[in-house]
Amino acid sequence: MKTRTILLTATALAALTATGAAAQQKGDITLGVGLGYVAPKDDNGTLANNRLEIGEDTQLTLTLEYFLTDQIGIELLAATPFTHDLTLGGNNIGTVKHLPPTVSVNYHLNTNTNFTPFAGLGLNYTTALDVDSPLGNVTLDDSWGMAAHLGVDMKISEHGQLRADVRWMDIDMDAKLNGAAIGTAEVDPWVLGVSYIHRF
Repeated sequence: MKTRTILLTATALAALTATGAAAQQKGDITLGVGLGYVAPKDDNGTLANNRLEIGEDTQLTLTLEYFLTDQIGIELLAATPFTHDLTLGGNNIGTVKHLPPTVSVNYHLNTNTNFTPFAGLGLNYTTALDVDSPLGNVTLDDSWGMAAHLGVDMKISEHGQLRADVRWMDIDMDAKLNGAAIGTAEVDPWVLGVSYIHRF
C-alpha cells in the first residue's frame, strides 16, 4: 500500500511536466528549505535469517543548486539526521540514525507558465551515525548508490518558488552484529518532499 501511494504521487508529478516555466538562468544559485518524508521499500531484506523492516521518518531538508546553463543545474541535498525504527522478525530491535547526502544533475524544462517541471539523476551517499539496539553492537556500513529525482516548481514571486518532488535512492547497507556479518539492509527509499526555493 505504501509503495502504491508513493508511485501514484510520482505519476501525478510527472503529469505536471506538460507545462512549466524557467525561473532561473545560467549562473543562478537556489537555496531550498523544506521537509522530506523517507519511506523505505516494503521488503528490506533479511538479517540473521529474519525479515527486516525499516520504519519511516520526516526531517528538515536543505538543497543548494548551481545552474550551469538556463536549464541544467547541479544540486546538493542535505538534511537533519533521519531516525528509523528497526524490526526484525516482528520484534523491535532498536533504531538507526543516518544522513543521506545526495548530488544530482537536474534538467529544468523551459516553458512559458509559472510551473517548472524537472528531472534528475545523481549519486547518493548514506552513512549510519548511530545504531541503538539491545542485541549488542550493531553496525551498518556506508552505502553509495544511484538516485533519481522528479518534481515541479511553482513560481510565487520574482525570486521564490514552491516545490513538490519525489526521489528514489539505491541504499544497501551491510550489517554486522558484534563484528560478524549478518546480512544486508536493503533500504531503497522513496523520498517525498515539499520546500520553498529561493533564487539568488
